[in-house]
Amino acid sequence: MFSGSIPALVTPFRNGVFAEDEYRSLVEWQIAEGSKALVPCGTTGEAATMPKEEHFRVVRACAEQAAGRVPVLAGAGSNDTSVAITNVQAAKEAGADAVLMVPPYYNRPSQEGIFRHFEAIARAATLPVVLYNVPGRTVTDIQPATMARIVRAFPDIYIGVKDATGQLTRVSEHRAGGGENFIQLSGNDETALAFNAMGGVGCISVTANVAPRLCAEFQAAWAAGETARALALHDRLYPLHVALFTDASPGPVKYALGKVRPGFAQELRLPMTEAGEASRAAVDAALAHAGLL
Repeated sequence: MFSGSIPALVTPFRNGVFAEDEYRSLVEWQIAEGSKALVPCGTTGEAATMPKEEHFRVVRACAEQAAGRVPVLAGAGSNDTSVAITNVQAAKEAGADAVLMVPPYYNRPSQEGIFRHFEAIARAATLPVVLYNVPGRTVTDIQPATMARIVRAFPDIYIGVKDATGQLTRVSEHRAGGGENFIQLSGNDETALAFNAMGGVGCISVTANVAPRLCAEFQAAWAAGETARALALHDRLYPLHVALFTDASPGPVKYALGKVRPGFAQELRLPMTEAGEASRAAVDAALAHAGLL
């Protein structure tokens, strides 16, 4: 269901309000440029600052605009198990094809608590789930043994992982624990090439917001066995992968989008703020290196 370049979409705001027309235009551009799926309301989409009604309005806009041309993987995680369960149903009603689900953040559950959280979700789930392991944000790490336990217990629900641990050895461990059909997607653009070499099949990408065609061509080159071309595209994109995290995300991403799509809404919601001067300079240089300016 999921492979290749998959943008974790930003959410445009104007005067504090979701700019739906601009979002639909972004979705359309992403599909035209070769993105293989779309992630609304993930971390990059500022889901943490959205009330539930708005959150699933964004998911609905994404699904309606995609209109079945590419699958939609909606962010739906919560540190409250009961809320996570209702989020899955809300995502389905909004038209999503699957949900992206972090382990409980802030609470810091044990590995047993993590398993029981996902067990409860699985027993009520109406959509497939891609696990999202990002301990740098959640302070909760789904250990490989727990990941394997979850997937083996509910193989029809937990179909893959977005791994943003930065630990490339996890790819081999997850392949051993989840099986060859378990979908592994990198959550880090800068290591996506190495991740694929270890057994991954794509990336849920921040950079693809800004450079969707290049990211799609990179993933396609790797999948076709064109390793030299994949490496060349990686080198072309690498400074941008780094520059987009020189300040708190998605500040630099929205700034970059304003460069490649003039007039795009760059407004952020507090506590997120716009990229600083040094970050903007790094983004400008990286866009020029990639040939996007």
